[in-house]
Amino acid sequence: MSDTAFTVRDAQPRDLAGIVAIYNSTVASRMVTADTEPVSVASRQAWFDAHPPGRRPLWVAEDSAGRMAGWLSFSDFYGRPAYGATAEVSIYLDAASRGQGLGRHLLHKAIAHAPQIGVHTLLGFIFGHNAPSLGLFASLGFERWGNLPRVAVLDGVERDLVILGRHLTKPAS
Repeated sequence: MSDTAFTVRDAQPRDLAGIVAIYNSTVASRMVTADTEPVSVASRQAWFDAHPPGRRPLWVAEDSAGRMAGWLSFSDFYGRPAYGATAEVSIYLDAASRGQGLGRHLLHKAIAHAPQIGVHTLLGFIFGHNAPSLGLFASLGFERWGNLPRVAVLDGVERDLVILGRHLTKPAS
């Protein structure tokens, strides 16, 4: 993927419907989200509002035609002050944009940006059967920090949740 193939910017309120559409496009695959039915734009408003650019950004990627190709979010982990320098990163891509290096581009950008927003540890929560996402995160230095066996049930099939992590800086002594 060339760096000019996609433009990445902070999400704006007008982007929420497109963000939800991309998210909902992944529900049926049972590979990416534990939601089993599409979500509404209204149900995601509070989540959207919890992503201020200076603390927990939500980025959208647009292709050269200006269409939303995907998004990445930084989200709080566990919600307690001692975890403030840790964030979960999530990536969702439009079906037409998968396999073009956009996920790698977004994750690489997130790794580089995280220290600027006070994040020193990134986490990914990925289903154990989602080999493409596990491979992407591993290729950028994320390690397997945990495995929660059979914690999700998707269409009657028990699925593992794998926790991947990467420290970006050494913790303070």
